Order: sequence, then C-alpha cells, then structure tokens
Amino acid sequence: MKFREIYELAVQKGIAADLRGEAEIARLLERLRKEYEEMKESEKAEFDQERLHNPFSDTRMLYGDENLEIESVLCGIDMEVGEVLLADRLRDKGQTIDLILAHHPEGKALAALYQVMHLQEDLLAQLGVPINVAEGILSGRIAEVGRNLMPLNHNRAVDVARLLDIPMMCVHTPADNLVTNFLTRLFEEKKPETVREVVKILKELPEYAAAVKLNSGPTIVVGSEKRRPGKIFVDMTGGTGGAKEAYEKMAIAGVGTLVGMHIAEGHRKEAEKYNINVVIAGHIASDSLGMNLFLDEMEQRKVAILPTSGLIRVNRLTKTHKRSDRG
Repeated sequence: MKFREIYELAVQKGIAADLRGEAEIARLLERLRKEYEEMKESEKAEFDQERLHNPFSDTRMLYGDENLEIESVLCGIDMEVGEVLLADRLRDKGQTIDLILAHHPEGKALAALYQVMHLQEDLLAQLGVPINVAEGILSGRIAEVGRNLMPLNHNRAVDVARLLDIPMMCVHTPADNLVTNFLTRLFEEKKPETVREVVKILKELPEYAAAVKLNSGPTIVVGSEKRRPGKIFVDMTGGTGGAKEAYEKMAIAGVGTLVGMHIAEGHRKEAEKYNINVVIAGHIASDSLGMNLFLDEMEQRKVAILPTSGLIRVNRLTKTHKRSDRG
C-alpha cells in the first residue's frame, strides 16, 4: 500500500464506524467546505486542506512521501521519541520498517485533538440529551482541553522521525470509533442482564483477556456486579474525557451503565452521585482492539505489522496473537 492509501483507509474506516452515521459526516464536511469557500485568501492559506475530506483532526500523515510504498509498519499505542529511536535501531539490525504508526496523536494531530470532541455532543444527543444542552456542557471542556494542549511540545517525536527519515502517521478517532461501534453492537447482541455479565463479555475478547494477565483488565469502578446494567453507553471516542456535568444528563436520558477506557476521579464521583454504573474496560486494551480492527485491513493488503508500545496485537480474522508476552 502507498502511504496515502493507508491514511485514506483509516479515514474511510473511521467514517464507516462513526455512530453519527455517514450521512451526518457528509453534511458536516459539506458545511465546512462552504465555510472554506467563503474564507479570505489569507485564511485559506492557513487552513488545513485535509479537513475538507477527513473529519478527524487527530488522524494525520505526520512525515513522509505520501506515494511511498509501505510493506512493513512498526505500530504502537504511544509512538514517541523512544519508539522512533527503536524503529531506527531495528532498521540497523536488518528489520524492514517503512512506517511508524501511532494510535495516540503526535505533532499537528495532537495540537488539534480538542476539535474532535464535538463528536461527544452528537453522541449525547443520540442518548436523548437535547443538542443545545450537550453543546452547552461540552463547550467549556473543549476550550479547556484546547488550552491544555497549547504548551505541549507537539512535534517532538515527529522531528526525530524527520531527522531519521522514517515516515510517521497517527490514527486516533477512527480506531476509537471502531472499538466503540464494535462494543456497542456486541452488547446489543449479547444483552447482558447484570454488570458482572458486562465484564464477562469484555473478558471473552482476546485483547481484554490479555490485559487481565497484565493486571489491567476490565474493572467495575461504580456500582456492583449484581446490579442490572440498563441502557449501556460505550464511551470510548471523541478525543478525550468530556464534561463531568454530562453524567446528570445521561442519567436523565436513561443511561444505566457506562463502559469506558478510563475515567477521572471527579467524573467517577459524578457517575456515582447519579447512580450510573461504570465499567472501565481498560485504556490500552481498548485502544488495541480499535487499532486491531484497522490493522487487520492493512494485513489483508499485505502490509506486515510489528507491534510495540503496549499494542496487544490480535488478528481478528486469523485469530493469531502476536504479542510475545501473551502467557
């Protein structure tokens, strides 16, 4: 596959799995295109053209020739300076690595992470929260995340990749959409009757089973095993954690159990206050599942995947596990 083909595949898979639906994504892109056409030339010069067809600001080609043929990829959850140096060291030892593929965003994709959080507004609206309320409670949190990103050294790892001439990209929200969509459909199919069954369903998936052995498996942090889950909301996409004020609105909308990757303590207390069960599936295991659903597509196209940096690589098509410490 060419570098750009991998990037475009990630965007395509992310849109297909987006719970807002492809029609809504097309509407959002069309609205942005019209806004772009009305911009001054000086504004157009500063505009990221990728936004016109990619709705995920945290997923980008970060360095490299987009026409480069990619046969082997070093892929992990966090691909920072150490992992870039690892790629270079492995190359010295004879390992073919044509691309560094990160899940968590780096470079300009990290700087723009807050922009994808508007996805959370639409997901709350789907639960039954009025869209004006969803936008109101998230506006402050989105602005806060944007400010928190400002002082970061966003391009640190990308600069190292450039100096070593190793192409690099990141796939964040598309992978998070894939895991969110996968688990939402799984719970709809399995219809767990208790919170304990929610955890059991997760542990039957190889990524979470492997995480259990690493002491980072699914855990109930609010509620108890015997409670009934009610409406299950899989909260694993939208950039990063949303507004803690959302828990009251979710409870009113009928959410009984939240299944997420992680949760801040202030958010956990709000969920407890409004009697929402919370199951933390596990951050890295959930990220691995989302990435695996994308990486399988790459392997089908004859791209070799070398996992590192926490990635629990399971080919869900062949059921093969590539992690050396699988136990």
